[in-house]
Amino acid sequence: MGRFAKAVDQLLIWFILFQMIALTAVVIFAVLARLTGNSLSWYDEIAAIQLAWLTYYGGAYAALHRRHIGFDSVLLSIPMPFRGWAVILAEAVVIGFFVLLAYTGFEVLVVLEGEYLVSLTWIPIQFTQSVIPIGATLFVVCEVLSFPNYYSKCCSGISLEHAEIEEEVETELAKVGVKS
Repeated sequence: MGRFAKAVDQLLIWFILFQMIALTAVVIFAVLARLTGNSLSWYDEIAAIQLAWLTYYGGAYAALHRRHIGFDSVLLSIPMPFRGWAVILAEAVVIGFFVLLAYTGFEVLVVLEGEYLVSLTWIPIQFTQSVIPIGATLFVVCEVLSFPNYYSKCCSGISLEHAEIEEEVETELAKVGVKS
């Protein structure tokens, strides 16, 4: 992983960690408030937004590490050199989808100008929905950063999914003292 990819990795880790802590704090605070008979009017809206943000940024992190939904087995069953072209085509489709999502997300932000949350009227909906174009753009950046390594491994016949599964099996077998 290059310097820029490591910087993106660290940025995403810290942002996701912050979101997880903030979402946990909001949920605990809301539960405590309900236990004391004081329901928070803003809880549902804010928790849903935080969960969406966590999902989008977590998806970008997964893309950087190639841990999102993939079809290595299908690609590995294709003979070379067609496999290389299939990997490029698959990557182009994924990136094309997220470019379209980012573009549409920016269009939605324009439409939402001047709108505010229902429960917290000082928070613009443009801010809360900015996760769509930003998350989609981050996903594209992470796909591009991780593509060279993925392409190389896929063309060499190495599955990222299988390698991870085999490593976990070896680790679990070692824990119970079984040698494979």
